[in-house]
Amino acid sequence: MKAIYYILSVLLLTTVCSCKKFVDVGDPKDQLATSVIFVNDATATASVVGIYSDMNAFNYQFANVLTTFLGAMSADEFTYASTLANFDEFKNNSVLPGNQYADILWSQPYNFIYRANAIVEGASASTTLSSVTKNQVLGEARFIRAFCYFYLVNMFGDVPLIMDTDVIKNTDKARTPKAEVYTAIIEDLVEAKKLLINEYPENRERIRPNKVAATLLLARAYLYNENYVLAEQEAAAVISSPGYALLDNADPTNAAHMTKAFLKNSNEAVWQLQVVNTALGRNTWEGNTIVPVSTPLYRMTKDVNGLVPAFESGDKRFTNWVGKFVPPATPDITHYYPFKYKVRVGTAGVAPTEYSMVLRYAEAYLIRAEARIQQSKFNDGKEDLNVIRKRAGLTDLNTPASIAEGMLLVEKERRVELFAEWGHRWFDLKRWKSTTGIAGKTRADDILPATKPAWKSTAVLFPIPTTAIRTNKNLTPNPGYN
Repeated sequence: MKAIYYILSVLLLTTVCSCKKFVDVGDPKDQLATSVIFVNDATATASVVGIYSDMNAFNYQFANVLTTFLGAMSADEFTYASTLANFDEFKNNSVLPGNQYADILWSQPYNFIYRANAIVEGASASTTLSSVTKNQVLGEARFIRAFCYFYLVNMFGDVPLIMDTDVIKNTDKARTPKAEVYTAIIEDLVEAKKLLINEYPENRERIRPNKVAATLLLARAYLYNENYVLAEQEAAAVISSPGYALLDNADPTNAAHMTKAFLKNSNEAVWQLQVVNTALGRNTWEGNTIVPVSTPLYRMTKDVNGLVPAFESGDKRFTNWVGKFVPPATPDITHYYPFKYKVRVGTAGVAPTEYSMVLRYAEAYLIRAEARIQQSKFNDGKEDLNVIRKRAGLTDLNTPASIAEGMLLVEKERRVELFAEWGHRWFDLKRWKSTTGIAGKTRADDILPATKPAWKSTAVLFPIPTTAIRTNKNLTPNPGYN
């Protein structure tokens, strides 16, 4: 399978030499074995931070544009206003197994998982690392592994669970049931919480996961598995953590104004990916790709069921996080695009002001709200939603009378708060049951057929890529892709 075309310890060494933006460790020479990499703190640290560098080094990758953009197009957030077959397949929910982007969404997480496995093995066996560094790199490696598996199971369903570096054993590994993969995700995050500290390591930028990042992702994993008691508990731990806040100052020039939420190291950031390729003043691949020069190619949906009308009148998220373009030749046609990232191209040679947001503090309130409502704690859940709405300048909600009523409030707030961020809307539509009560149907079945006439229920999962199936005799296609 393509997931296992690993380059063994050479991959780790490559990242040691490419991550100096994250931590200055010098350039190790002639260190070709993992046992050597985990002899000292500097090279062990470089092995893990190099993964983050590779996650964000190039455009249209799993860890930047692709997961966000393809998730948005697979759902109902925005479309691509041109013809590109690989994009059209996601927009129309008719992804083919040979789609090059589906292949990237599969192969890159497995690449990072292998490297995380190598770090877990190498750091665990080391007798020369300091206890502080050993805990840090082990915690980060477990976090990375959990993070990648979270996206794999939500995009592809059952996937091979590979937890070591034995290529021969893993090459033809069959798909593991989703529930077992989630068990491994949760175990990794629980352990990462124990190993990591609240402070961000090294230069204190929010570009390496800390205990709060592991806690937030754990809260999400519990929520997706309908363990609402623990989801509420973990989300509450994030909310009460010092150093984080919703940015809601009324003065746009103030550092705490909501337009500053996506700046590097903002108090709303729980984990970000640092810009690596700064050519021509680039800040984030997301901003560089989606902020238009003229007419936007990525346009938010604005039909009656679209994202634009989902915002209430006066919602500050719309005025501050949505861009507007009116073509001069047709002033009656207005195009809207996500504008959370403000910088398309900055000034060459000037330090970037924005980093790619991966985990954001606001999600903790939304997780706790949903978990509370699912436990019939309607007033408490409503209050969490009202915290989010207050920042947006909206009036308070009334207490819902039922779980069904409360969940519609949750759905609406998640849609307008987390739009164009890491496929949240797509994953929500797939994980929530249909309000029709029809067994096996999801909210995607309720909503997407209105604008996607070719919609099929099996489209909630992307196809297992052709290259993976060709190289692993035990991989089977997802339903609907035979």
